[in-house]
Amino acid sequence: MIKPKIIVLSGYGLNCEEETAYGFQLAGGDAEIVHINDIIDKIKKLDDYQILGIPGGFAFGDHTGSGKAYANKIKNHLTDQLNSFIESDKLVIGICNGFQILTNCGLLPGALTFNESARYINRWIDLKVVNKSPWLKKIKNLSLPVAHGEGKYYLPDKELSDLKKNNQVAVKYIKGEMYKEYGLAYNPNGALSDIAGITDKTGRIFGLMPHPDRALFFTQLPHWTRLKERYLRNGKDLPEHGPGLQIFKNGVDYFK
Repeated sequence: MIKPKIIVLSGYGLNCEEETAYGFQLAGGDAEIVHINDIIDKIKKLDDYQILGIPGGFAFGDHTGSGKAYANKIKNHLTDQLNSFIESDKLVIGICNGFQILTNCGLLPGALTFNESARYINRWIDLKVVNKSPWLKKIKNLSLPVAHGEGKYYLPDKELSDLKKNNQVAVKYIKGEMYKEYGLAYNPNGALSDIAGITDKTGRIFGLMPHPDRALFFTQLPHWTRLKERYLRNGKDLPEHGPGLQIFKNGVDYFK
């Protein structure tokens, strides 16, 4: 069976491309990291791929606002290629800074603004899946890490209401396993309606602030040593993979 091809963007401060590409590889895809300039210079073509991944990081150092400068580079040079890609029943995922880029490109509604704490947050949170995006099949709840300073999702009231009516809210922060373990605020950034990720109306374009690319293995869980003892005492085999891998598998399986 031919593996779906995934292009993972890099350049100008995106710095999670290795983890994101590895997630797709682990899920059975054929992932390639490509600098955005290689697409602009037509060394690589978006049309040659089935999935576009925009990873996390600090594109252009967040100097003009998170994701804005990178989004402008895409809009100024790749609008036609990107529109053609999206219209071809293909998939797009933006993680953290990638989510910010997708909103600034206008591919997803809303904006990501400063955390209510006015601090950078780096810890694990819990999520509930609330729509039927192809990216989220077989997932009801999961825990993932967040690492951002501008992750508070915002949308004016009328547009937020439309977002909900269109079933575009994809994942929400909830009081789950990590909340019970550590007792920290379940909504880490004050996002409206506890929104952690959304999709376009088709469900094929998915943006989220948490990092599935940092939750590929069981040993990445913050309390894995305690879980290990529970598994051993109950005579259960230790899982190899973490909760984030299923998102990448769903992307790959969409084309199988």
